[in-house]
Amino acid sequence: MTEGKIDRAASIFGNVISAKDHRKAERSKSKFIRRFGDDSGADHPAVVRKNPYIGDALGVRDIRVGQEEARKVPAEQREEFDREKGVIVGNIRMGFGHYRISMAMASAASALGYVPYWMDLNSFPETTCTKVISAQNDLYSKGSRMSQKSKLFNRLFWEPMNYEGFRKLSYNASDQKNAELMAPVFQNVPKDIPLIGTHVWPAQAAIHGGMKYVVNAIPDNWPMALHLAEGSVHTIQTHQAYQGYRILNGMRGDEVLKPMPADSLVYTGHYVDHELVSNIEEDCRKRLLRKKNGKPMHFLLTIGGAGAQKEIFAGIIRYLLPMVREGRAALYVNVGDYRNVWDQLTSEIRGLKDISVEHFNSWENTENFAAGALDGDVEGIHAFWHENIFQAVYCTNLLMRSCDVLITKPSELSFYPVPKLFIHRIGGHEKWGAIHSAEIGDGTLECQDIPHVIQMLELFMNDPVLLEDMCHNIVRNKEMGIYDGAYEAVKLAMRLKEDRR
Repeated sequence: MTEGKIDRAASIFGNVISAKDHRKAERSKSKFIRRFGDDSGADHPAVVRKNPYIGDALGVRDIRVGQEEARKVPAEQREEFDREKGVIVGNIRMGFGHYRISMAMASAASALGYVPYWMDLNSFPETTCTKVISAQNDLYSKGSRMSQKSKLFNRLFWEPMNYEGFRKLSYNASDQKNAELMAPVFQNVPKDIPLIGTHVWPAQAAIHGGMKYVVNAIPDNWPMALHLAEGSVHTIQTHQAYQGYRILNGMRGDEVLKPMPADSLVYTGHYVDHELVSNIEEDCRKRLLRKKNGKPMHFLLTIGGAGAQKEIFAGIIRYLLPMVREGRAALYVNVGDYRNVWDQLTSEIRGLKDISVEHFNSWENTENFAAGALDGDVEGIHAFWHENIFQAVYCTNLLMRSCDVLITKPSELSFYPVPKLFIHRIGGHEKWGAIHSAEIGDGTLECQDIPHVIQMLELFMNDPVLLEDMCHNIVRNKEMGIYDGAYEAVKLAMRLKEDRR
């Protein structure tokens, strides 16, 4: 540790980490130093430019870090940091979930009159920070895919790791040590601009890097020490998770731990984009009207960043194909930036390509389709693929407004205000997203296999009660502020700055 720095791996909210686990955390950091070096002595310039993909839609500016990245931004494109209205959204690409939550924060910040800065710690290739994150991201993506192909691997390793492994305080200690290697990317970022981390690593790195006002937006509904960033204010989407985090429930077996201080944890509600929240009533009204008038029911299938679960989606598409041909259903399929997944689906499912319209790598085409689908009739199957990560993720957000049912695993999309059909999870922690959604009435139970998914599809198609109930619940949930989490997180970040000046 550098002199004067707090060793955040030594204790967590007053709970001392054992010498054995602390040594393990030190070894984890040392391993990454041997592999990628330690650039804490390097000079990493930070430059600002308008985001070329979601800059217009969400008012987002990029923060680019490193000598190479600075050279890529011409002088005429550079902007100054807005130290009064600026708020940084610190994130990483690890799957699509953290990017989507980041977009919700940026959308809310823009709607509230602030300037959102996008800082992806996994996008500065010359830095040790990005190298460390990329290595762990690659490992996680590989595990996600393997868990879908091997039931034995999933049962014996992946589920326990995602459910109990990440829950342990000792895991957080290792992350805190590794995050010390990520701190240098904040070297030239103004320390008085509030930051919202939509993954724990940006929040931890920001604290180590001297950022003064840090909010750590916790994504999951299952309390895990993985998500702790002491020194920040943690935000939570559900009351159940608030209680679990407050007492650090089960994070060291049956031991009763010292709780998190009250000012370190805040319930906000779900992190959702302004564009979706502000149109909830109208979008639900149109869903019910389509059902009443016998229009095709719009299903949206979205494949996550790990590219897993293709087999489940293939079973869904095969079931819906006859109804699509009959004009009873319409289907959106967003494969994100995984073109190979769509190619595999079309090669495996006879007739799929013949009745599909491919909206590929044309953002203008995607935007036009999404806008037209809000009021116009939609038929057939529409496939979406975008090479750019921003477009790949935000495509689902655009399509969500005109879909009747979103078919997804119970991850970050569990918290979105649209009727949802949940397929089998990837990782045990995700199941609590489906449980919460079913309890507040805007999504189904988690369907563990294709036959149960088909059963739920039949209910949506043939019984109006399920869709009607979810739409009414979504409107009621909005009235209670359940979907206001992104607004509240942004307000909290800016309030920290005001209160601590």
